[in-house]
Parts: sequence; structure tokens; C-alpha cells
Amino acid sequence: MSQTVNHPPRGAVIFLGPPGAGKGTQARNIAKHLGIPHISTGDIFRDNVEKGTPVGLAAKAVMAHGDLVCDDMVNEMVRERLGQPDCVTGFLLDGYPRTIPQAEALEAMLKKADQAPPVVVNLRVSYTVIVARLSGRRICPVCHRTYNLISQPPRTDGVCDQDGASLQQRPDDQEEAIRERLSAYEAQTAPLIAYYGKGGRFIEVDGDRSPDQITNDLTRLFEN
Repeated sequence: MSQTVNHPPRGAVIFLGPPGAGKGTQARNIAKHLGIPHISTGDIFRDNVEKGTPVGLAAKAVMAHGDLVCDDMVNEMVRERLGQPDCVTGFLLDGYPRTIPQAEALEAMLKKADQAPPVVVNLRVSYTVIVARLSGRRICPVCHRTYNLISQPPRTDGVCDQDGASLQQRPDDQEEAIRERLSAYEAQTAPLIAYYGKGGRFIEVDGDRSPDQITNDLTRLFEN
């Protein structure tokens, strides 16, 4: 860990890290500890598509053609979400920003709302650990709970603990797809580490350890 946070977070807390770093698990735990909403871009996308909002319909059309949703669409969805009442005292972003332009857009949003710069947590994880985690990941298609065959297996092999549905492996959790995802991360998202690392509200955490160890360390940092 590189440093502690000297002041309690206000405004945004951002979680960075490659696919398989455990961002979702840690983001949920820390957001609950801080009493602020956990905002996942995946959840925002699904919500906008399900509600049929203009930006949601536009994003759905783009994804239907196999293309990536542009920064402007993503920024608009995030801007709308951050404008909701539960974000007034703070929020934790998981999966956003992914690019430097998105980070610059978020910076403008925070300045407009007169909020402090974000506290940024980077989960540093080795390649071998990422491959092991992702290739062993299984997801419930009903409740979307995530398991790992090594570290967090279901009680019954191949079956969700909560609803008994058959667990599935995502196509992008195959090893070849993992390599492609990591390449995309290095090209687009890794530069954010340098972008945010210049500030004094940047934390780097060893993500190769167990989820409980990471949560305990992060909890102590934010309580400092």
C-alpha cells in the first residue's frame, strides 16, 4: 500500500484495477462501510436499457452492432446517476472512468457540483492471479451473484446458493478472451493510474491477497 488517506472522502471514491481484480466485491464492501451508493457502470447501462431512456436506447443500438459505447453516452448516463439525491453525500464508482476523456468529464462534473477531488483506489493484481480468478469465475443468470471455483465456490457444485439456478461461465472468461481484455485494459484504463497517481488522494493496494484481507486494509485506510 502506497499511502493513507488524510481526510474522509467527499464526493467520489473510484476503484481501478484490471479485469479479475475484485473491484466489484471490494466496491460493494467499502461503499456499505462508508454508507454511500455503489455505482457500477454495468448497472447503469442495464437500468437505462430497461427503462428505455434515450441514451439507453442509443447505447443498446450501438452494442447490438458489436461496437463500444462512446464516451459521450457513458458520461451522460453517469452524469444523470450522480445527479440523484442519494449521491449528495458521496458515491463510489466501479467501472468508471475507464479512459482519460471519461476521467476529465468526471472532473468537470465534480467541479460543477463543488465536490472535492476523488479518492482513487487501485487494486494491483498479477497476471497469473487474474487468469486463475477469471477462468474459475461462475455467475448465476438469475440473481447475478458471482462465484469462484477456487476462492468462493458454491455449496453445491455448479448451482447457485440463493436460487438453485445453474451457474454459467461468461464467454469472456476464457483464457484467450482474458488476454484480449487485459490488452484493452492496458491500452485504455491503465493510463488512469498515472493520471490519478499525481494527486494526493491515490491508494494502491496489493490485490493478490484474499478478499477479506483487502477489505480489512481498505476499511482501516478509510477510517484513518
